[in-house]
Amino acid sequence: MSEAIYHFLDVLFGPFIMKYHPIWVITVAGAIIGGFYTLIYYFFTDVEKQKKIQKLSKELQKEMREAQKSGDEKKLRKVQQKQMELMKMQSEVMKQTMIPMLITLPLFWVFFGWLRRWYVEVGIAKLPFNFFLFDWFHKMYHSNLPPDQLGYLGWYFLTSYAVGMILRKLLDMG
Repeated sequence: MSEAIYHFLDVLFGPFIMKYHPIWVITVAGAIIGGFYTLIYYFFTDVEKQKKIQKLSKELQKEMREAQKSGDEKKLRKVQQKQMELMKMQSEVMKQTMIPMLITLPLFWVFFGWLRRWYVEVGIAKLPFNFFLFDWFHKMYHSNLPPDQLGYLGWYFLTSYAVGMILRKLLDMG
């Protein structure tokens, strides 16, 4: 089945891959997939509830520090009770965040399995010096690329992260 999907992707995106430099192909893929994931996350999660939980968490941390400094056991137990309630709310939100992951993870696996066939040992970005993060990516994925080059997966992560962060700011997701 994966060969049929890969063939479909070859027909659909093959001309783009053959025509453009790998850095452009991976940048566009990172932007599209990063943006897609961010939008799925935005529409399937309660962003306002997440902001509220973050605010409550910061307030509770402050209250906990104050209660610990003062040594007030009653106040400390009260804060611990609030923390338990906060943990229940965080659990609900965590369940919500699983939906976008379940939608996007299979797409990610298929798409990057396919991209691997085109770019497995291709240096996408090259620096004039060795960069420890590039080498870290290579070790993680057992790549033979030199430490001054970044492969498709590393470049994808950088571009999709940048696009995701920009979109999150534009959508006021925190």
